[in-house]
Amino acid sequence: MACRNIALLAAGLVVLAGCQAEETQLQTSGIAYEAIEESFVESDCPAEHCAKVEVSALHFPESPELSEQLRTRLLVMGQGITDGEAEWPNDSWEAYAETFIEQAREERQYALAHSASWVRLEAQVLTRHDDLLVIELGSYVYHAGQAHGMPLTAFMVIDERLGQVVTLDDMLLDGQEAAFYEALIRAHERWLRELEQDDGFAANWPLHESRNVAPLESAWAVRYNVYEIAPYAVGQPELHIPIDELEGIAKPRYLGRE
Repeated sequence: MACRNIALLAAGLVVLAGCQAEETQLQTSGIAYEAIEESFVESDCPAEHCAKVEVSALHFPESPELSEQLRTRLLVMGQGITDGEAEWPNDSWEAYAETFIEQAREERQYALAHSASWVRLEAQVLTRHDDLLVIELGSYVYHAGQAHGMPLTAFMVIDERLGQVVTLDDMLLDGQEAAFYEALIRAHERWLRELEQDDGFAANWPLHESRNVAPLESAWAVRYNVYEIAPYAVGQPELHIPIDELEGIAKPRYLGRE
């Protein structure tokens, strides 16, 4: 494992460690990937109030395009909920960290923070089957002084036969969007029963379509972020549509049928 320790004091941060793990390949015919670990900490800051950015991601040594897509998606997620005024770079971990730390410094000028701002960006393999590599992307953004941070999760589905990312539209048969949503409604109803929630809960937190879908071996997982269909305390709801219910709706390729 090759690691580096670099001080970037002029940029207002210190790279504690940038480590690139040895190649991790789960099957000989699949797309190879490597683990990436980065950590950036604000310099010249009040004790226990230094902003921090942690990255635990993946890199595809044989596919710069996939590597760029993964990094870009994570860095966009790392913005959290913004007012759209700040310009956030998405071309490197370092540039993002500099922007986040600069923002954290500005926020400290207007409010006495009781804790430190920090971000964690993470990508991990959720499953690999039938030449599909499903990656779970996650971010957690906390600004000092907030009651809690904001978690976000997204799936990145790579069709290893095509060597590219596929979307929900790519996985559904033509004209089956409405049928997919009907299956999602049934999955939502099952989820409500599991939570022992009544119609009042569903009325206050209505279901809506989601394109954040992961084709697992026995079911498709549909993930929602906090506040989308449930209060923050519930976390990030995940609905499951069994493979059998997707027959005639999804392409057989993404149901493990070919």
